[in-house]
Amino acid sequence: MITIGITGIIGSGKTTASNILKRKGFTVIDLDRLAKKAIALKEVQEDIITHLGKKYVKDGIPVIEKLRDAVFVDRDTLQKLESIIHPRVGEELWKEIGELREAGTEAAIVDGPLLYETGLYKKLDKTVVVSTKMGKIKERLRARGMSEKDMERRMALQIPLEKKEEMTDFVIFNNGTKKDLEKEVEMLLRRIKEWEVMADAP
Repeated sequence: MITIGITGIIGSGKTTASNILKRKGFTVIDLDRLAKKAIALKEVQEDIITHLGKKYVKDGIPVIEKLRDAVFVDRDTLQKLESIIHPRVGEELWKEIGELREAGTEAAIVDGPLLYETGLYKKLDKTVVVSTKMGKIKERLRARGMSEKDMERRMALQIPLEKKEEMTDFVIFNNGTKKDLEKEVEMLLRRIKEWEVMADAP
């Protein structure tokens, strides 16, 4: 079985591309889902209170909006939260991958926004970057109600797309319509078949 990470930056269309892959029959492991699962654990919430403060957990429930706002303003807060969450996410990720491998799955997609920032990409067999022109990204984020200031804060904490394109095994370009994106994903599917053949070769 091969593991394929799919990533991008906020607004690039990574989630849309992952959903297309899911419809094509691929198993997609969403790291955001695993992070939400981890943050619901009592010991994780206790760590958040200890290292970040009581204001981020209220009545036994993490205040996600406050956490999200904090990590996109302060890199130190982001690093502390990552040190709490990522070990649990990694543990669950490799558990799920192990189960898929035992079930005979040929390829698993790992969907995560920070594969390069966290170094997780090094543990995966291949990576795919969903890339979009910056003007298009900002247009999408404005439509979601995000301010220019918030865009700049969030992008400052992510490796630029140009750099990710240099590091990746395959680039999906998402500058057109949904139909155009589906055609890009079709090209990726052909590449995945090549990767699978190479993985099976003696």
